Amino acid sequence: MSSVSSVNSLLSSTTSSSSGIDVSSILATVAGATTAGIDVSGAVDAALYADRAEERVWQTQQATLTSQASALTAIQTATASLSSDFESLNSLVGPLASRSVTSSEPSAITASAAAGTVSGNHTITVTNLATTASWYSDQASSATATLPQSSFTLTVVSGSSTTINIGQGGVNTLNDVASAINGASLGVTASIVTDANGARLSIVSNSVGSANNFTITSSPTTGTSWSTPDFSTGQTLGADSFTITQSGVTTTINTTDGESLSDLASNINSQGLGVTASVVSDSGGSHLSIVSTDGTTPFTISEPAFGFTQAAQGVNANLTVDGVPVSSASNTVTGAIPGVTINLAGTTPTGIPATLSVAANTTTIGNAITQFVSDYNSAIKLVNSQYTFDGTSGAQGVLASDPTIRSLQQSLLSVLNYVHAPATGVTTTPTLASLGITAGTDGTLSIDTDTLGSALVNNASDVQDFFIGSSLNGFASSVQSALSSFTNPATGAFSVDLQSINSTNNDLTDHINDFESVYIANQKTLLTAMYSQAESALQALPTQMKQIQAELGNNSGSSN
Repeated sequence: MSSVSSVNSLLSSTTSSSSGIDVSSILATVAGATTAGIDVSGAVDAALYADRAEERVWQTQQATLTSQASALTAIQTATASLSSDFESLNSLVGPLASRSVTSSEPSAITASAAAGTVSGNHTITVTNLATTASWYSDQASSATATLPQSSFTLTVVSGSSTTINIGQGGVNTLNDVASAINGASLGVTASIVTDANGARLSIVSNSVGSANNFTITSSPTTGTSWSTPDFSTGQTLGADSFTITQSGVTTTINTTDGESLSDLASNINSQGLGVTASVVSDSGGSHLSIVSTDGTTPFTISEPAFGFTQAAQGVNANLTVDGVPVSSASNTVTGAIPGVTINLAGTTPTGIPATLSVAANTTTIGNAITQFVSDYNSAIKLVNSQYTFDGTSGAQGVLASDPTIRSLQQSLLSVLNYVHAPATGVTTTPTLASLGITAGTDGTLSIDTDTLGSALVNNASDVQDFFIGSSLNGFASSVQSALSSFTNPATGAFSVDLQSINSTNNDLTDHINDFESVYIANQKTLLTAMYSQAESALQALPTQMKQIQAELGNNSGSSN
């Protein structure tokens, strides 16, 4: 019923006996509400909702496209992982070529092998390890006790020499000497060793082998007096020798192990060398003091502030590998067995060579095969889910009608039928089933670990040949080839599909934006103006009704 008709209907029903007209009822009838007036904003929104019917269809299409893109991306990711698995398997240096090495004497020898190393057994006898060169000094009372002035020279095998001057340039104690040596970058490390008798300097080459040997020579000291570092109470001497030269006569003084400073002083004094030796005690302990007897005639002593003893020479490791003698500058031996790195930790028992066995790394290979099965199942499950009916809606997945997904499903299932024909001979693993890998009714794979384990232990080369073939043309290559038409980043079906979905989605977004900015915006302006005008008219209606009421009242009075 139109607004005019509603008003006429109400007016025609009014009699002269009426006390008045219900203006609110008239406004409610016109506005379609229980109160007078029009909600302009609400009315415009209601009208535009109807106008947006086509836009809502586009938005529904976009929601479907978004779901398709999400599902397709998940399948793309799963398929790419599967393809990556087979790329790794289809390699002469990949997990199928991994090797493990076991040793019959692991406490003495361990080893590792590069991928593809020829399997086999090797015998090794280790005569000696490569060692570092080392020297140590005579003892001093402490690492901080002041040393008499002297010098010594450290020479490495290359011939480079460095002289350390004690009593000059701030080098006065054992600590100072160690710092001076370490700061000179000589290929050795100096440290202080302390024990119950005092402190001594230890110098060790940084690397093993004969090429890292070094020597220490003492520089003679000339003067009218000389003394040793302090010795702690009760400390004795070791076996050593030094010379004293005065007035052109040189005498060698020998010390014996366990000899005291007093014994040494007595020995020197008994030989009439023109010098006098004595033991002097101070706060740091006791030291030997030698002075020219007449106080003016100089003498030369070959022993510096402390002497050095060679503890060990740097030597190369010596071993025999499969009967061939090998000398190695380090305890990590390469080149003796192609592809194998031998690590030496000790010598082998006399007359009993160790055995190194190089074989396929069944753990690494098994893990790689298990990984491909897991990734295959992830991919096939995602694909199969697109063809599963929803019990409530009766609908399938959002990609059920996508030919790419159907083609992928067929490809994934067809590769399982691969039968390997070796280039020569007969293989024990011609199919996946011979590896213990079988497919269920839903296409997913399962592994019989016992069967796979047996194949890896007993026929590892056949397993490798099944996947790699004679020239990268085995099962792994066939799967890669089947998947490449889907996974290629530029031309693969996944990329093409996603580009098409994104393009359609973008076009719909453009349609919606254009529809909103042109048609809906204009409609909103027109409807707002129309409903606003109607609202103004309704707001003026009470005044008009009062005028009508007054006229009706006058007419009623005249008829009486």
